[in-house]
This record gives sequence, C-alpha cells and structure tokens, in this order.
Amino acid sequence: QVQLVESGGGLVQAGGQLRLSCVGSGRLLSSYPMGWFRQAPGKEREFVGAIAWTGSRSSYGESVKGRFTIARDNAKNTVVLQMNSLKPEDTAIYYCAARTYYSNGRVHITPGEYDAWGQGTQVTVSS
Repeated sequence: QVQLVESGGGLVQAGGQLRLSCVGSGRLLSSYPMGWFRQAPGKEREFVGAIAWTGSRSSYGESVKGRFTIARDNAKNTVVLQMNSLKPEDTAIYYCAARTYYSNGRVHITPGEYDAWGQGTQVTVSS
C-alpha cells in the first residue's frame, strides 16, 4: 500500500512560482500513473496534471497548460509539480494521487481513476 505526502504549498504573489512535491512511501511511485488535482472552496476537484507510469506522456488541465509542469524524480520516489506564473485563481488545496492498479500506459485525468491520495497542501496566490 502506498502512502503519499504533499509539501511545498504556501502563500505567493501573483506571477510567482511554487514547486510542490509528492513523496511516496511503501511502494515505488515509478510503477504508477500519477496525477495532481486541486480543489477550491465550494468547487469540485479539478484536474491539474498527470503523468503516465512510463513517464513518457503527460497531460494538463486547460487552465494551467503552459504554466505548470509535472515530472518524476524516481531517485527520491517523488513526483513534482512546478507551478509558474501563478494566478489568484490557482488558489486551492492541491492533492497528488496514484493509480495503483492496471494502467495501459496512458495518462489518467479524472479523480475516479486514482485510488491513493495524499492529504493535500494549500496554495494561496495573492493579487
């Protein structure tokens, strides 16, 4: 069973950057498709970015495309989300997720496709 812990959130001004990390324990994250989602108060959980277990494919939500990048650091059993050019509308709790069952190598972009979740890290972007 894999456990996920996010870190790196905080308060940043608009236009700034943050780097979120998702560290895994109990299993190697390199074996799993991974995703990042976010949820703002009163809103549904939103897809941010995801990477296939092979690491060769990634996908991003329309609102973050071109600004956010997801990557694996297998040596540290970590998946990172680099967030640049942050906007106030990026304010949310950010969650990482792992799909620990069969994947055909594609990218998974909906919350229901993941079965392991971290506790989340708060990102607040001030205007």
